[in-house]
Amino acid sequence: MNAVVMKSLFQSNIRMPLIAALLIISATSVARAQDSRIQLASLDHLAAKASQTVDVTIDERLMKMAAKLLKDDGDEQQVKKLINGLKGIYVKNFEFEAAGQYTAADLESIRTQLRAPGWMRMVNVISRKEGNLEVYLMAVGEQISGLAVLHSDAKELTVVNIVGPVDLEKLAQLEGQLGVPDLGIEPKKKTKNEEK
Repeated sequence: MNAVVMKSLFQSNIRMPLIAALLIISATSVARAQDSRIQLASLDHLAAKASQTVDVTIDERLMKMAAKLLKDDGDEQQVKKLINGLKGIYVKNFEFEAAGQYTAADLESIRTQLRAPGWMRMVNVISRKEGNLEVYLMAVGEQISGLAVLHSDAKELTVVNIVGPVDLEKLAQLEGQLGVPDLGIEPKKKTKNEEK
């Protein structure tokens, strides 16, 4: 073989693994982009202005530890069932003495993430009295793999992010548990046939 053919084979042999590596890296990036965990660190600066701050971070490891501590009866058993399979619960809540302590840019830093592929806004309530409420779901196929709630009014800002498979019918039972605030979700009422 002459030198030109050898050089051509050598370059194509190097090029193929390089292309394969780039494809793997970009596939990983796409998978991360479709992760249902949103980044809340952009809101951390609001803690200095807030009269009260709640910051809850329960990752998968802590979720499993919490499940082990819960009893297998009563309400704790229900909570244990609800968190089974979840990858994390993340909550940021800021209460302020006066209005105007956070900006539209603060909200936009969260909304931008919720416009990523896979996320869809399910609820958008705008109320001068009670503030704005937005609920977003991330779906993979027909399964909900994440939930985000953004509530804002003049003196309060709350972001809730639940990562992992979410059963909307059971979500109402998670309100008030593990730092999840009351989201105003009403459980589905049972029909007479379901009660039997």
